[in-house]
Amino acid sequence: MIIVLNGYPGVGKLTIGRELAQLLKARLVDIHTLYNLAFALTEFRTPQFRETVRRVEEIADELIAALPRGVPVVFTTVLTGNSEWALEEWQRFVERSDRRPPLVVVHLACDLDENIRRIQSLERKGKGKLQGADVVRRNHASQEPLIGADLTHTLRLDVTSLSPQNAAPEIATHCSGVRTALADGR
Repeated sequence: MIIVLNGYPGVGKLTIGRELAQLLKARLVDIHTLYNLAFALTEFRTPQFRETVRRVEEIADELIAALPRGVPVVFTTVLTGNSEWALEEWQRFVERSDRRPPLVVVHLACDLDENIRRIQSLERKGKGKLQGADVVRRNHASQEPLIGADLTHTLRLDVTSLSPQNAAPEIATHCSGVRTALADGR
């Protein structure tokens, strides 16, 4: 099972992902794990940046393929719009799920004030993550749709008032329902 936690910066993807990975005995691959080498050594959105990310993802995919079949893999990401890059990234998730089905997408969101509070947390600063309220305001104003909303197994979850400890079990329950439906041929 490939589980994609998709949401704008600061909604809590990584924190929820950690909780979810523990509940499901899954492996967690955070977007920053895949992108940090490219951020450190190349310029964002350049061909070198994209090639570095692709190569890191190839290594990750080889390691995922070596995991026991029943081990779920949880990814965190921000995939929106229809740019060439976003569509390429989405296609990689689809291909991963072809090798380790099913693909479950969880769109995480929270209201503007809570998103701003979260993005400005000290924990994010210590990890070199975005912290600007302007980014949150722009994302909320644009309402650019997250990729994967049209999938059968997509869950939309507003985490404005949910702690990670409460959000993760909701996602785990959804994933369990997907497995049961697939086993029953639904």
